[in-house]
Amino acid sequence: MIINTVILLLGLGLLAWSADRFVYGAAALARNVGLPPLIIGLTIVAMGSSAPEAMVAASAAMDGRLDTAVGNVVGSNIANITLILGVTALIRPLLVGSSALVREMPLMLGASVLAGYLMNDLQLSRLDGLLLALAFAVVMAILVIAALRNRDSTDPLIQESDDEIPIGVPNSHALGWLALGMILLPLAAELMVSNAVIIAKHFGLSDLVIGLTIIAVGTSLPELAASLAGLAKNEDDLVIGNVVGSNLFNILAVLAIPALIAPGALDPAAAGRDFYFMLATSLAPLLLLLLKRRRIIGRWAGATLLSAFILYQYSLFAA
Repeated sequence: MIINTVILLLGLGLLAWSADRFVYGAAALARNVGLPPLIIGLTIVAMGSSAPEAMVAASAAMDGRLDTAVGNVVGSNIANITLILGVTALIRPLLVGSSALVREMPLMLGASVLAGYLMNDLQLSRLDGLLLALAFAVVMAILVIAALRNRDSTDPLIQESDDEIPIGVPNSHALGWLALGMILLPLAAELMVSNAVIIAKHFGLSDLVIGLTIIAVGTSLPELAASLAGLAKNEDDLVIGNVVGSNLFNILAVLAIPALIAPGALDPAAAGRDFYFMLATSLAPLLLLLLKRRRIIGRWAGATLLSAFILYQYSLFAA
């Protein structure tokens, strides 16, 4: 068990590092070939934040563990809001100045509702996967068109995203990091999933709970580290934008992966208890921002979100 725990942690570290290198190489290469920074930020960088979840979902699905893959998506979305926004807002209130975020939050909520509707029959079919992938393409088109129309905007999220894209990286280096990330990501995901399953089974946890807890929290930790780094640089909009963007990609693009690879029956709790908790947490930041005169997520809200994360995790292990 100790060996499995060590390998799990090594897999998590390798997953986070390889995802970072993959995004670094892809973003640098995209800038070098002349893609606008705005488009790079909305596509490559945003998708890169969900790369760990995507690789884990694919690995779990190929092992025939559909509930683990679905639990990873639902659990990651819950952790992104309750854990990441909770911790960051508790450290320092988050002030939102970006109008783009207010536009993306309803999209995230709408994507969550669509996923719930497709999961309601307790099946995840290839048709569901195709519908999610199509919705993902539509959402991406909406975001890119909106961004191009507002390319001269002084929206702080645009500037903060631009600052994160590497400059002056030779194409050979960018291609090298991109290739290395593509090779290591699936290997790290398989290490993490296989050892998480061994550990969780030892404690009698179901495939769904494995995905909702150990794997979901593990794949969200790199996002937490990135958010804390953004907080230190006063990039509040980027912190919230990364969470919202990651959740949007998870629920549409990542959830489509297990549906296409290993369609089948779902654990009823995934479409019931866990989906509704995810939906409530997806609604929380939008309400927090719209119900206040100032767009701010304060320490009390952060404490509430973090408490919800702790209670939810406890309920899963205690069930």
